[in-house]
Amino acid sequence: MRLEGVRILAVLSIAVIAAGCAYDPNYRPDFRFPIERGDIDEGRQAFLDLQCHQCHTVAGVRLPTFPVDFPFHLELGGDIILAKSNAELMTSIINPDHVISERFREQLRLEAVVPLESPMPRIENMTVAQLIDLVAFLDSRYRLMAEYYPEF
Repeated sequence: MRLEGVRILAVLSIAVIAAGCAYDPNYRPDFRFPIERGDIDEGRQAFLDLQCHQCHTVAGVRLPTFPVDFPFHLELGGDIILAKSNAELMTSIINPDHVISERFREQLRLEAVVPLESPMPRIENMTVAQLIDLVAFLDSRYRLMAEYYPEF
């Protein structure tokens, strides 16, 4: 009986130590991606530095105009019905062909252009810090419609 009590105490001690090691103060369940939170202002700057504004506008944000006018501009942010996780935003930036926006597809249909892939280039020189900040910036510009309609 005494040996069994020592074993239970040892197992509980290991569980408490393991739980303490797994805690990360930067992890928040609403972030849904266990990395440090990004900086919104730095993300806005990354958006400009990486020249995302040549093809994208951002809901509610004034950005400088790009010297060359591209035929398509896709607004990011705004009212949405389903929440975008930061992992989804990150995937869209890293792999633009993963999901092509229905808004962009509609814009292409109006112009009678049907691409097989996204025209968004892969950003070769983006740092991890820029990516994290860019996700924070974009995430801050989406408004979940359920907030306005609590019955959803």
